[in-house]
Amino acid sequence: MGCSGRLLGPVGGRRASLLLTMILFFTYFFYCLPGPCEPLPPALLLPPPAALPDGAAPTAAGDASPALGGGSRRFPQAIIVGVKKGGTRALLEFLRVHPGVRAVGAEPHFFDRCYEKGLRWYRSLMPRTLEGQITMEKTPSYFVTKEAPRRIYNMSRDTKLIVVVRNPVTRAISDYTQTLSKNPTIPSFQDLAFKNVSTGLIDTSWSAVRIGIYAKHLDNWLQYFPLSKFLFVSGERLVSDPAGEMGRVQDFLGLKRVVTDKHFYFNQTKGFPCLKKPEGSSKPRCLGKSKGRPHPKIEGQVVQRLQEFYRPFNMKFYQMTGQDFGWD
Repeated sequence: MGCSGRLLGPVGGRRASLLLTMILFFTYFFYCLPGPCEPLPPALLLPPPAALPDGAAPTAAGDASPALGGGSRRFPQAIIVGVKKGGTRALLEFLRVHPGVRAVGAEPHFFDRCYEKGLRWYRSLMPRTLEGQITMEKTPSYFVTKEAPRRIYNMSRDTKLIVVVRNPVTRAISDYTQTLSKNPTIPSFQDLAFKNVSTGLIDTSWSAVRIGIYAKHLDNWLQYFPLSKFLFVSGERLVSDPAGEMGRVQDFLGLKRVVTDKHFYFNQTKGFPCLKKPEGSSKPRCLGKSKGRPHPKIEGQVVQRLQEFYRPFNMKFYQMTGQDFGWD
């Protein structure tokens, strides 16, 4: 999702407001100076509320005025903040089966690319929810965006944060595979991963490598949020035991365990679980063709060198989260 939306930008909104006010005052004085006239309604004399500035905390309820169809647009109480190619789309689709969850389908990219649009614009993207339902969104690039933790904290320090992580070596190869499918002329994985192949020096400026240094990114988030606000989901277990991981997610969100093993079957062709077809549907729900692509063959020594590079970062991440993900 880009940064286009339903609301006028701050400048456009102010210009429209100023023009409307001028027209109202002109009409009022032209017709009402010769004789008595009702005063202008106070609401028309006030400028519209501006987009909340960086650092201003919105009300917890968000846009509390209910629509005719019921429900209100609220800021998300939980956000899937990472990581790219970790399994975030699968997690969101599994969560959307739950009647207590309403989520934005596309990635808003508000806290990394579109922050200047303002919080009112962000809230306008959210689905309407009823009392007791949770509003969610997912944008995996938030986890590696330096400004994202502060910006989300300024929106609400009570936001629950979900991070789907995966073996960083496999994740990097998957990331490369996605890029390769869009641009077949890019250099080989080995050429991009190493600054110097002969010495084995890893190029940490390449995003596919940098994203997998989870401990470094988590350090930034812990400056604003305590560990209790995070749930770290194993991308591997989301494939091997989706119901088990979904149980942990539902507990973390304070939801009843509605999504269980009866909702899943394993698709042998794609190599990951799909949702069984709901009532009234002709076919089961699987992720799109872009998911489950076969990875290009990477030389064993390249994989081994990357494993050695990530090992100390993985160990630190295990210590920070209190979870051993079994990547080493």
